[in-house]
Amino acid sequence: MGLLSGTSADGIDAVLLEVQEIRGSRWPDVQVEAFRCHPFPDDARERILAAASGRAGSPDLTRLRRDLGEWFGEAVGVLLEGAGVDASTVEAVGCHGQTVWHQPPEDGAPGSSLQLVDPSVLAAMAGIPVVHDFRSADLAAGGEGAPLVPWPDRILFSRPEESVALQNLGGMGNVTWLPPREVEDPPLAFDTGPANALLDVCAGLASGGRLRFDPDGAMARAGTVDDALLDRLLGDPFFQREPPRSTGRERFGPELVRRLVQERGLMPGRPGAATEPGWNDLAATFAALTVESVARALERWVLPLGVDRVILTGGGARNPVLEEGLRARLDPLPVETGRPALGMDPDAREAAAFALLAWAFLRGVAGNVPRCTGAGRPAILGSWTPAPTRSRPWPFAHGRPASGSEGHAFPTSAGARVPGAP
Repeated sequence: MGLLSGTSADGIDAVLLEVQEIRGSRWPDVQVEAFRCHPFPDDARERILAAASGRAGSPDLTRLRRDLGEWFGEAVGVLLEGAGVDASTVEAVGCHGQTVWHQPPEDGAPGSSLQLVDPSVLAAMAGIPVVHDFRSADLAAGGEGAPLVPWPDRILFSRPEESVALQNLGGMGNVTWLPPREVEDPPLAFDTGPANALLDVCAGLASGGRLRFDPDGAMARAGTVDDALLDRLLGDPFFQREPPRSTGRERFGPELVRRLVQERGLMPGRPGAATEPGWNDLAATFAALTVESVARALERWVLPLGVDRVILTGGGARNPVLEEGLRARLDPLPVETGRPALGMDPDAREAAAFALLAWAFLRGVAGNVPRCTGAGRPAILGSWTPAPTRSRPWPFAHGRPASGSEGHAFPTSAGARVPGAP
């Protein structure tokens, strides 16, 4: 099982996978057995966003960590009950938890990252062992600790004779380029910049907290892009950084939006503010920033590798302003959305990735891709918390893993060079 709450803090995505190793094949067969989204109540989301913006103290973080363990545990129970599956048949839960701070390596300083969840509470409630803390091993190897989805994406979404770019539009945007299934080149993945994060904060401030996001892109569509502000935002040094790279709400989040709101003399929470030109122009500019930063990143580093189609995932894929903007900006390259394009519910993609990373952990298989994270070596990702009711509490109690301990099932350093990289 895979569990995830993304940077938008909308709720918990829970997925159950059946993974079967096929003799003689480097690709396991993966089937989605069940998937469910569990929205966070408003008060829970506010506590998470307070932690992610640095406004929560140690007591708040401690309690939130415990509560997240319970919320994730409840999500497991609901999914299994709905699927008619007994917890004893689930090998492990891969839980990424809730990211509240992510600081990539910079200026020679190592990176650090904090995901909140109490794995012992989760394991006890679910009755299933938990693999968690996926970023730390890659950070310890000198990497960014992100992105973590390229290895699972390669297994789940590679296609015969076709190169695909999966562009996720969550709180942050990230892209995974996948070569054809029969080619042994590793994937390429990196963060493109903000996707929904700035739009979400803008909508929340304008509405006095009544809106979590810009529904149907209404605010952005009603506004006019401020070209001078857009150029200023695109001047952030992050957008010029070569992959590997990652970012978060620390850079593109509430602090940036509040600064711009104050600079432009806007009044948060005033009745009807979400329909006022000033707020709409700001939303339109944030949407344009997402579209342009994604398009430029793809044009510079991804399209030169060869791309047959772009598939949009994440909440932003349902924002018609972002979807239409990317279709126009990337024309004539096909830009697709939805289950038919991906082959599974797009909302299940990242939770499925952490289910597969837990599967890899149990087999001693490295789950990072150094080409994507900048790590100095492949690393087995995750830490293990046993379930108190299981008779075999430790995954490797009876010897070394059965297979895969030599590292990746496919190369991570050979293959096409990142365009523009040294």
